[in-house]
Amino acid sequence: MIPTIETERLILRPLTVDDAEAVFQWTGDERVTKYMNYSTYSSAEQVREWLENGSSGIWGFVRKSDGLLMGSGDIHLSKSPDEATDGFWEFGYCFRFDCWNKGYCTEATKAMIKYAFESCGARKFMAQHAVGNPASGRVMEKCGLTFSGYGSYQKIDGSCEFKSKVYRAVFEKLPY
Repeated sequence: MIPTIETERLILRPLTVDDAEAVFQWTGDERVTKYMNYSTYSSAEQVREWLENGSSGIWGFVRKSDGLLMGSGDIHLSKSPDEATDGFWEFGYCFRFDCWNKGYCTEATKAMIKYAFESCGARKFMAQHAVGNPASGRVMEKCGLTFSGYGSYQKIDGSCEFKSKVYRAVFEKLPY
């Protein structure tokens, strides 16, 4: 079970089934899911099923000022059998559209990296974003990662493939 973490403006806490309606606010929004590896959800019930079966290890990002659950994310040891990802911790995130461009994503991501660094001994980090989504790359750079090359990923259902930019960092100490 992942811990609850507080930052200046956010509380990162495990998602629960009770969060289905709030999570649907971004998983059901095509502007948000356009570059995600999952397709747009069509109902809060679909979200509820996912929360019941596959959301362990995922934080919900709650704004302290009003308690709004506005996004989610995770960080985990790479599951890829690729030698280039060996020992790297990968992270991802997504936020409600009305919460974009306010620094929340960078704040949440730094908290996830700090948790993995301090609690799990992680030193190597990586993430990728669709080439068409440069704002996500800016978050990665603000978190201390640098561009390392191109890759690709596809939606889980295989409906779409994206060319991606891959970012990496190796930290002996965190830069923040």
